Amino acid sequence: MASVQIADVRKAYGSTQVIHGVDIDINDGEFVILVGPSGCGKSTLLRMIAGLENISGGEIRIGPKVVNDVPPKERDIAMVFQNYALYPHMTVADNMAFSMKLRKAPKSEIDERVSKAAQILGLNNLLERYPRQLSGGQRQRVAMGRAIVRDPQVFLFDEPLSNLDAKLRVQMRTEIKELHQRLKTTTVYVTHDQIEAMTMADKIVVMHDGIVEQMGAPLELYDRPNNLFVAGFIGSPAMNMLKGKITAAGFAAENPKGGAGLVWPIGKLPADSDGKAAIYGIRPEHVRLDPEGIKAEVVVIEPTGSETQVVVRCGGQDLTCVFRERITALPGETIGISPDTGVTHLFDAATGKRL
Repeated sequence: MASVQIADVRKAYGSTQVIHGVDIDINDGEFVILVGPSGCGKSTLLRMIAGLENISGGEIRIGPKVVNDVPPKERDIAMVFQNYALYPHMTVADNMAFSMKLRKAPKSEIDERVSKAAQILGLNNLLERYPRQLSGGQRQRVAMGRAIVRDPQVFLFDEPLSNLDAKLRVQMRTEIKELHQRLKTTTVYVTHDQIEAMTMADKIVVMHDGIVEQMGAPLELYDRPNNLFVAGFIGSPAMNMLKGKITAAGFAAENPKGGAGLVWPIGKLPADSDGKAAIYGIRPEHVRLDPEGIKAEVVVIEPTGSETQVVVRCGGQDLTCVFRERITALPGETIGISPDTGVTHLFDAATGKRL
């Protein structure tokens, strides 16, 4: 196992810069997830760690060693790809053993490692099958087994669950996290799914347009997003954002339809903020039913079982709310709502930064 240091790493294709001086420290044994929308540079950064992309600037260390010019096979990493990348003419056992056979490892060591990996992943009864005889989840386990057999310093995962159905993704999330807790191998995992990131990571790195917007523990990013991008990206359903200005009486929201806006309560006014243009953020689950609260028209009700998502319209704006209670109101009717002022967020309208 080893730490990974990414220092001022840049990547350009000709005159087009796609990674802009990224700095990330990954501790030995840590599970770090790079998350962001398509095109943010997360997979490119992972491929640079793996040695599959050249680095235009900066430095990558695996352990104490700078690996900028080290070939992928000498970096002591193992990568699990999105499309599994299994050899169709080889059995499960042969796919898992292939890298060790290339290194001319003794047969006894190969058999021992394949058996151990198969036991960890529940593949013992599938070792003689071919990839075409496996389900998507089983193929992904084989790809993970092939990585485990190598006993690398670092595991790299490139969106490994995106080809699976929803139920299997949840199951594989649990299996990958349990695997990391058992092996304690340094892991760098790329995904566009923020639910995957929140549920699996020790540390999340949120990327956007080739830069790191924020990094930290999952709940740290959820509770205190640094800017509007992170606030809108982390959390599902997404945070409600209202434009307006800060006043002594609260947050005076604009009415985009031209009528009078609403004043929303603020827990604590930021210093020197009276009259400042801002964005008021409130997560759907932090809005509660309150007969004495702000009057809102019900637009859409989406029951999910344990919760009910309700889109309401108030002050000319639509808000998403998540209630644990059963809702008896129908679309078109009016309910009262109140935000939990202890967990509201304020962002500078001009810079998007947290106030």
